[in-house]
Amino acid sequence: MKSLFKIIVVLMVFASVVACKNDTRPNYQFMPNMYEPVSYEAYQEAEIVVDGQQMLIEDMEAQLPAEGSIPRGGHMPFEIENTNEGYILAKETLTSPLDSTQIDTPRAGELYDIYCGICHGKKGDGQGNLVKREKILGVPSYDDAGRAITVGSIYHTIYYGKNSMGSYANQLNEEERWQVVDYVLKLKADLEK
Repeated sequence: MKSLFKIIVVLMVFASVVACKNDTRPNYQFMPNMYEPVSYEAYQEAEIVVDGQQMLIEDMEAQLPAEGSIPRGGHMPFEIENTNEGYILAKETLTSPLDSTQIDTPRAGELYDIYCGICHGKKGDGQGNLVKREKILGVPSYDDAGRAITVGSIYHTIYYGKNSMGSYANQLNEEERWQVVDYVLKLKADLEK
């Protein structure tokens, strides 16, 4: 008897909810700011004032930046292309802008451990946790004779990625990338001893 009563109550609640639904008027909005944007929508018409004259301009908020402009925040574009020729050019010509007083080895080690050590290993021997668990295969050691890595090749690889390694240009700023390059060369020297 109790279960029949529960079923009847549930059916009555369901019927009252369904009966109150009206498709001709909008439902109540609990958080209207989430439904009605305050800012411009992409590609909508916008009114702007230029020299005291009001103008209606389409797509004003979605324009590309001026050609050759550099965004704020110190970002400078990398001039060497993401090609094999660019890699070889970087390997042969690119040098670090940091001098010995700007190198922060403990910080570089932390950055390396966060972004590189998981695959390349803490010592640079290619035996990181993902390699040991066989999630990624074929990560070479920094002292492999066939690699002959240089400052430029390391930076180019960090910036663009190479083979199955992705780019870390968004995770590391320019100064941090150079710090990691110096740390990789330190690990390479330690492995070659």
